Amino acid sequence: MKIYSLSDFHLSINRPKPMNIFGKVWDNYLDEIKAECDKLTDDDVLLIAGDISWAMTLDEAKPDLEFIGLLKGKKIIIRGNHDYWWKSISAVRSILPKGVFALQHDCIKIENVIFTGSRGWTTPEKGAVLPDADKKIYDRELLRFGIGLSEAAKIRGEGDALVVLCHYPPFNSSFESTPFTDLFSQHRANAVVYGHLHGHNVKTCKKITISEVDYYLTSCDLLSNRPAIINL
Repeated sequence: MKIYSLSDFHLSINRPKPMNIFGKVWDNYLDEIKAECDKLTDDDVLLIAGDISWAMTLDEAKPDLEFIGLLKGKKIIIRGNHDYWWKSISAVRSILPKGVFALQHDCIKIENVIFTGSRGWTTPEKGAVLPDADKKIYDRELLRFGIGLSEAAKIRGEGDALVVLCHYPPFNSSFESTPFTDLFSQHRANAVVYGHLHGHNVKTCKKITISEVDYYLTSCDLLSNRPAIINL
């Protein structure tokens, strides 16, 4: 089993919302994603760290989820900030195609790897303070990660790896440690995958290490629509 990650598909199969207004990398990007994912095997795992569909309702999201279901491997998804269709986790799970699994501050174990995740939230820049409304969401997401990681700890055996999915980058543009990264380190995560960032004008690093945890940025446009291999 190999683990890959590619996120921020922003699908709109039934109600097209062209993404190539954001650059040529989005030209035919779904065909490129499908072609690259066809290189995976059915035993591999593909992590999709949010912003799956532009849909507003679960019914509208069905064709987009079906596209994900056609990709090779076992797919694990989390909610992104644009996934307005994602309301109840039970409702989401009820329509997922075979081989697609949704996480919402819980966990799943495949072979000797445990996966957990949540959406996360914006981390302030150095010296900045989050507005009260954002601080409330930030703290709630921190709690949700704690719940998922605690559930993972209950089933983690000797030799098991731990991978965390997070939509927002869990640090600011200076890659400073945060309560999120401290929590991931405390639970001895092996890797964290995240997305949310787009375009070549943002300050990005496709892979960094903080306190012995590897962080992978996997927004599809920044990876030229090729899944990143996650090394454990």
